[in-house]
Amino acid sequence: MKSEGSMAALTRRQYPEEFKQEAVRLVRDSARPVAQVARDLGISESLLYRWRTQHRQAEAQGTTRAGQRTEAEELTHLKRELVRVTQERDFLKRAAAFFARESQ
Repeated sequence: MKSEGSMAALTRRQYPEEFKQEAVRLVRDSARPVAQVARDLGISESLLYRWRTQHRQAEAQGTTRAGQRTEAEELTHLKRELVRVTQERDFLKRAAAFFARESQ
């Protein structure tokens, strides 16, 4: 079993968007297979396949991967805000009903 100290040392590598775009471009424009490009870049095949899929989806929607990420973050923020506002509304409804009963 791994100790907690070694778990903290493991971090997920993050790649700049430019690197991802260039990697996808290499796959698209070269005759080399995805596996070869991934080995050359020192990344896993599955990661490169995922980037390529995300790039294709973004192109199909007429946006970029960064644009999709921004939209997803905004959607997440708005969903959280909706939950908060809904809870506030429900609390105020209950408070109004409570004070209406107390004033009778």
